Formats: sequence, C-alpha cells, structure tokens
Amino acid sequence: MSAGTTRRALAWAHGSLAVQSLGGMLGPVLFLLPDGRQVSPLHVAPWSNDPERETLPDILQELRGEWPCVPFGSDASRKLPPGWSATGESFEGAGVPHGHGSNIHWAWGACDDRQITLECHYPDTHPIRLLRREIVPDPSAAAIDITLEIEARRSCRLPIGLHPTFRLSPRPGSVVIEPGSYSRVWSFPGDVEPGAALFAPDRQWPSLGAVATRGGLIVDAAHVPLSAETEDLLQLSGVDGSLALHYGDEGFRARLSWQKEHFPSLLLWYSNRGRKAYPWNGRHVALGVEPIASAFDLGPAISAGVNPLVSSGVATAIAFEPGQTFITRYRLSAEAAPAG
Repeated sequence: MSAGTTRRALAWAHGSLAVQSLGGMLGPVLFLLPDGRQVSPLHVAPWSNDPERETLPDILQELRGEWPCVPFGSDASRKLPPGWSATGESFEGAGVPHGHGSNIHWAWGACDDRQITLECHYPDTHPIRLLRREIVPDPSAAAIDITLEIEARRSCRLPIGLHPTFRLSPRPGSVVIEPGSYSRVWSFPGDVEPGAALFAPDRQWPSLGAVATRGGLIVDAAHVPLSAETEDLLQLSGVDGSLALHYGDEGFRARLSWQKEHFPSLLLWYSNRGRKAYPWNGRHVALGVEPIASAFDLGPAISAGVNPLVSSGVATAIAFEPGQTFITRYRLSAEAAPAG
C-alpha cells in the first residue's frame, strides 16, 4: 500500500468491509446475500498493487470504493460555453481534486466490531475546518449506513458530493442503471478527457435511455459498460435520492440511497477504457454514482457561481456556517435479483 496508508476492517453477519486512511475511502465491501452468495459491488482500481502508483496524485494512489468530496470537483481553467462562468468564490486549495479530504490520510476514531469512524482536519486557510465520517453495518441486513459531518471555519458556499464507484460486469450492457425519479439529464459542457468524449456536449434530455452522441447517434446510457471507449459524465437533476444497479449476469442489485435535500443531483461517471495514459492504460472500467450539490465536477468557482443548472433551479452548492455542523446520512446495500 502507499506510504502511510493504514486500514481497518470489520465483519458482521451479512458481510465485511474495509476502510483506508488515505481519502477515508470505503472498499472493498463484501455482502452476504440471504441465498448464501457473496457479492462485492464497489470498485478497486486495477493499479492498487502497482509500485509505480506512488508517483500518482494522492487521490489516485489507492483509488477505490466510496468517499466524501468537500468541496466536490476542482477549480481549473477551461473553455466553457456561454452561460457557464467562474463567478463563485475561490480560495487557496480550491484546485485540489475533490477537496483536501480526498488527498490526505484521515485520523482513526472509534473502531470496533460495530463501527469505524474517522476524521479529517483541513488547513487553517481553508473555509472548511473538519470532516467526520461514521461507517456502521446494519446488524440485520446486507447494508451499510454512513454518516458525514462537515464543520466550517467560516461562512462559505461550496459544492459537495459523495463518490461511490462501482465495478461493472465485463459484458457490455450487462448492468442496468435504475435511478429513482429524476427530471432531466445534462451532458458535460466540454471534454472530460480530450479525444474520449461520447455524449453531445452541453445538452439536455428527458431520459437516460436516449442520449445523443457527438456522432449523431442515440444511445441507451442506462446500460453499462458502454461499448464505446469513453470517459464522460452525465448529471441527473431533480433526483429522489435513490438508485439501484442491476447486475443481470450476476443476479443481484446494489442500492444507494441518500438525502435528496442535500444532494439534489446525481453525477454518473462513465470510465470506460477512455483514458490511455498511466495509470488508466485503457483498461479502467467503472461507474461513478455520485450524489452531488455541484455543477458536474467543475469546482467551487463555477458551482457556486452562475451556471445553467442554477438558472434552471438546481442547487449546485451548499451554504455552511461556523458553529453549525452539517450532517448527512446515506446507505449502501445489496440484494438478490433475477438474472438477465
């Protein structure tokens, strides 16, 4: 493992889980289904045992599973279409990918056979002071309940998000994304990865099942892995706080539920062999299922500023005040499901 990374693990009647200090990342997770099968839906990057990974940015070195991103995304100069502007607040550290907590080692709190807790202190110059994370398996189910607390150092408005990343079955289209209700699908207003974009940029559609590509085709973006080699994003707005992934070839569903009042959008990260440079090497296949209050992963200056999502009534940042702890709860679970 990367220098300084430590891990804690626990098992309960319906599974086992591991958490690492780097990024506070949860994964892998093994769920024991009532029929006796074991399933492990969270993704672990394929370079996790590569000694060269220590040359990577911290967030990538042990990339896996699920973790919180405060703030979500990163400020970066990029050319965007009209209507997108970096008018929100920026600050020292705003360019750190997915926030300070995604790139450093968290401190362990109470860890026993019922829970794992961690906390992460932010630099003195950052508007956020502290993150606290509690991971508790449900003693009666193949499920994990997670609590995130955020304490601010000063008044601020920031994009925030959760970053569950799921592995996919190898056959194209074999996993079905089953979101709860949502109002609109938005495509990224540019290139997520130069030369690897798939979806027509800066567009909107009513359904994930019919999304236009840059080549003029209509694809079903609810069936993954995609057949195209791509690295792209879609954002679902007006979500109801729930999503399932149906692994048809493996006969189970993974479910994620969250508080929609905190995370009114869901970002889908299609990482489908589109990135060719190290460590991705054209082999990375995973799906990010990321509840957010953010404009894609465009960072604080854009998400807390004027953008088309905000203009349509979608919140892309959260207000934080010192002395008022923000608390949000979410749940990851698995269940048997029909094959096919």
